[in-house]
Amino acid sequence: MKTKFDTVLALRFGNALLDVGAALMSSGASTHRTRLTLERLANGLGFKIELLITQRALMVTVVDDEQEHLVSRLKRTSPHGVNFKIVSGISRMSWHVLEENWTIEQIEIELRRLKKLPHYPRWVVLTVVGLAGAAFCRIFGGGLLDMLVAFSATLAGLFVRQTAVYQKFNPYISIYFASLTASLIAGSAEFFAIGSNYDAAFSTSVLFLVPGVPMINAVTDMMDGNIQNGIVRLFNGLIIAFAIAMGVFTARFLFNL
Repeated sequence: MKTKFDTVLALRFGNALLDVGAALMSSGASTHRTRLTLERLANGLGFKIELLITQRALMVTVVDDEQEHLVSRLKRTSPHGVNFKIVSGISRMSWHVLEENWTIEQIEIELRRLKKLPHYPRWVVLTVVGLAGAAFCRIFGGGLLDMLVAFSATLAGLFVRQTAVYQKFNPYISIYFASLTASLIAGSAEFFAIGSNYDAAFSTSVLFLVPGVPMINAVTDMMDGNIQNGIVRLFNGLIIAFAIAMGVFTARFLFNL
């Protein structure tokens, strides 16, 4: 007969699963990948699970092999972003659990370690993303001055978005502010005739805001049969695109371009 310890263990495992699933969803993983990873963890520890995964919450029911103990837990997920260190790290961890018989304690320790991994310094992110904007400008036919404008606009726009996020602004408002800032700088270059290919500088200055991950996850979720999550992510991506467009429109209107 199972002991009381097994129920406590299932409860602890359910909490660990929720933490792992919430970390995956908040870091840009698709619903299908989240489900596969959590099921792999359950198989590695000898549990059976049932999952309900939505855009803002996770629910897991843990059952042992003999169907004697059942534990259900619910957890809200934090706002979604992109952190592929977390996604790839959890994926590797799940295989260690399956192949090397990791314990729940090892899972908890590894998850805490992954969450504490340092991000790149802010100035590095700003510089690299700015250089990416300049490179896109060059691809679209921009000259050196146009590339400098795209670099400056991208860097300033990202700085504004990061600052707005740190101040806990609405994420869509943050994107609007970032789009407006980048467009104002690129529009100023066109207004004062700085450069030669104004359209290249203007159009590439907001590319860093394009919601690539939400749109890709929306398509993959719907292809995998997770229609509800796919639709939510699709509309999230469309709202982000609308915020970008409104920032560009406002700058164009101010400069009468």
